[in-house]
This record gives sequence, structure tokens and C-alpha cells, in this order.
Amino acid sequence: MSNQPSLSRDQVREIDRTAIEQIGIPGVALMENAGRHTAQATLELLPDPAAARVAIVCGSGNNGGDGFVIARHLHNAGVSVAILVACEPDRITGDARINYDIVERMSLPIHAIRTADQLAAQRVVLHEADVIVDALLGTGFAGEPRPPLDAAIEAINAASQAKVVAVDVPSGLNCDTGRPSRPCVRADLTVTFVARKIGFDEPAAREHLGRVVVADIGVPAELLSRYGR
Repeated sequence: MSNQPSLSRDQVREIDRTAIEQIGIPGVALMENAGRHTAQATLELLPDPAAARVAIVCGSGNNGGDGFVIARHLHNAGVSVAILVACEPDRITGDARINYDIVERMSLPIHAIRTADQLAAQRVVLHEADVIVDALLGTGFAGEPRPPLDAAIEAINAASQAKVVAVDVPSGLNCDTGRPSRPCVRADLTVTFVARKIGFDEPAAREHLGRVVVADIGVPAELLSRYGR
């Protein structure tokens, strides 16, 4: 996708919608591909996966669903994973719910961080992690993060010893304007899907993105060619 221009959130949504509704690729398959690619990029940051600890911080939407896929693949690669969930489980629906149920049935460690006390209890998990995966907020975010997401973002940034991998976009960054909220995740690596987002080219975004990798999640090349590929 090296020749693919940066796209807006609406353009990427339209590509996803067309791939699912007209081409017939199940959304859960796109989520699987997104999570698998991000897990592989995360593994490349770990000199010894068998000795590594990774915390995956998940929200309620598809970004969180990607996080559950990432947790499964990292676990299968021998990494010690912990999943921190910043919402009530009944708010997780659709494809994200499918993957939440999978990691729950696998008995992977899932910890709630919906309240200040719950987050405080899990800070040690974040501070002992070699990598934190930010799967809180995706490309649909605009405005300011609301509780408990704001506190979760601050906790990720406070765990300064860990490398941070952002899923699609750092939580708190508007992918169209490139404007970071307060707070906004500071990532070392952003694995974004389908194409770079137009806001990534803004100077204010750069300190939050880290290195950006574009992952091919399986949408047909013909859909991307509409935007100049």
C-alpha cells in the first residue's frame, strides 16, 4: 500500500462497508486480520516473547475487538498477556463481542478498569508490562475522552517503561484533523488499517503516533484504487 494516499475516516468506513456489504467479506474476518497483523508487529518489539508481559487495554467498540484478537495471538505465541477492559461487558457487541467471548472461554486474564479503584488495582500490570497495546478508541473518536477512558489513557502514558502500540490510531487523536485531545495516548508504534489517515500528516499528531505501519486487512485492492492507489 505504499502508493496509497492518506484517507479520511469516512473514506475508510466506506471501504469497510463496501467490503462487508457488497463484496461479502465478514466484518469479523477483517477484525481477525487487523488483530493478527498488530500482534505480529507487537511480537517484533519483544526480544524474548516467552519472557515478555503485554497489557492490552480495550474499549467497547471494534478497536477493543481488535485488542481481544491481539491478546489471543500473543497468548498463542507464548506471551504473558493481561486484558484490561474499560467498559461493562454487556456494552461489547457484534464482532467485538465474538472475540471477547473467545478470550473469556480461553480463560485469558480479563480485568475491569471501569472505576478509579479498579484502575488503581491494575496499575501494577501496566507498570510491569514490556508493551502496552492501546485498543481503547478508534478512528470514530472526536472531542474529548470521557471517564473512565480519560483515566485509562493517562495510566497508559504514566507507564513510561513500556513501549506502546496503538491500534489503528492512538486513543484521543482525531484521525481527520490530527488534533490530540487531553489526554491522548503517546505511542511508539501505530498499526493503522487500510491506509494512513489524513490527520497523521499534521505536526501535532506526530508525537503521539510514533512509527506508523499500514496493515493490509484484506479489503480488495479495487476498493482502494478509487482513492488513487
